[in-house]
Amino acid sequence: MAEKLDVLLINPGDHRGTYQALGATIAAIEPPVFAGLFATYLQRKGKRVAILDVPATRLSAEKAVEEMLSAYAPKLVVLVVYGLQPSASTQNMPSAGKIARLIKECSDVPIMMTGTHPAALPDRTMREEKTDFVCSLEGPATILKTLDALDAGTTDFSAIPSLWWRRGTLIMAPQSTEPLITDLDGEMPGIAWDLLDMSRYRAHNWHCFDHIEERSPYASIHTSLGCPFKCNFCCINAPYGKNAYRMWSAESVVREIDYLVERHGVKNIKFVDEMFVLNRRHVLDICDLLIARGHNLNIWAYARVDTVKDDMLAKLRAAGFNWLCLGIESGSEHVRDGAEKSFSTEDITEIVQKIQANDIRVMGNYIFGLPDDTHASMQATLDLAQELNCEFANFYSAMAYPGSQLYTYAQQQGIALPEHWGAYSQHAWDTLPLANANLSAAEILAFRDNAFNTYFESPRYQDMVRSKFGQNVVDHLNEVLAIKLPRKLLETTAPA
Repeated sequence: MAEKLDVLLINPGDHRGTYQALGATIAAIEPPVFAGLFATYLQRKGKRVAILDVPATRLSAEKAVEEMLSAYAPKLVVLVVYGLQPSASTQNMPSAGKIARLIKECSDVPIMMTGTHPAALPDRTMREEKTDFVCSLEGPATILKTLDALDAGTTDFSAIPSLWWRRGTLIMAPQSTEPLITDLDGEMPGIAWDLLDMSRYRAHNWHCFDHIEERSPYASIHTSLGCPFKCNFCCINAPYGKNAYRMWSAESVVREIDYLVERHGVKNIKFVDEMFVLNRRHVLDICDLLIARGHNLNIWAYARVDTVKDDMLAKLRAAGFNWLCLGIESGSEHVRDGAEKSFSTEDITEIVQKIQANDIRVMGNYIFGLPDDTHASMQATLDLAQELNCEFANFYSAMAYPGSQLYTYAQQQGIALPEHWGAYSQHAWDTLPLANANLSAAEILAFRDNAFNTYFESPRYQDMVRSKFGQNVVDHLNEVLAIKLPRKLLETTAPA
């Protein structure tokens, strides 16, 4: 008999479509952090909740819906459309849309969509997807109020803030907005780990260069929500409606880590915060508590060149932070300024060296094809990446993600956007970067893919990796390099 639930939270996704051949063994499989946080919120309100994590189970949409209908009898299904990082929500919409359509073909259970993409485009999501509701802001309180309204038998949902809904053939916009949760410790103190199969998750390969064969168990957690900065390529604040920044207490964060270590033997942890190294007191308080615990941790977190301070680094390393991810973005100061990142190349070099001097590895993030980019500035970005020679690097093509300033810019300028949501994936066959006045989408993508190979095939880079991590990691990297991603823009035929 199917388990009766108040809410079934579904984490949609298609690793094969999103990552092509990298999805099988290379790409990380991350816990659904927002579904887990929403589950905690609902459980604390006395609701019966379950999570169906489609990417982790490797189920097709058809199989996921078949399992859902046989295992659960929910009053409300919520598709929680986020991703492995803030800009990865849109690429999960094809999976979310298909799951919603399949559910509606054989069930009348109400469906809600929430997450970065639905919050950025609520009206369009209501018009294009087989969903009864869309949450245009944060999610948890709106889910709860919708569930209570359904329990009460109402057909008028206009009193629920931040909820888009249907009245017959009409789409009804919300009349008010739901305030953001301020008491994170009290309302959502961590992820509902008891609802997840921890054996299914694995860390990013580079995160485990010290133990490349031990990428599991793995966990992702939040210590804060939102970001105060306004980078033009980022859509992280779409579900918050403003540049909000809220934090869990250090005690709450470390209690969750204690649970993960003691209950699940977790060592590899990602701090999902868009910007963890920001509030000095928050960072140092967490570090102090972790140092006192003495856990053997392998943590990575995001930072900015201008937020990393000297007095943080030794404590970060002692607390188990082995990697910091820096948004370097471009080798051109002019292009960086356009992306709302006003620091010099000298600043970048200095902070990378300081981090590494404290025995913390650096993941450098770079973007090709930002609005002011040219061939020369993209080459400057690759040159800077090779000069810095960070322990790992991510190379992205600029994308106009819904909810970002670039999305609005592309619409205003009439620049071609992807025809379907899956093409927003950086690794997809039909990915479509944002063209600019100087470069076509194909030119940007070709440069990005060549830059990836140039960086990781470099003898200087591979010698550094061999020295720090061993020949087995070099061998692993060469296995990744052997996986060539077919690209629609660069080839005349689709992959078999």
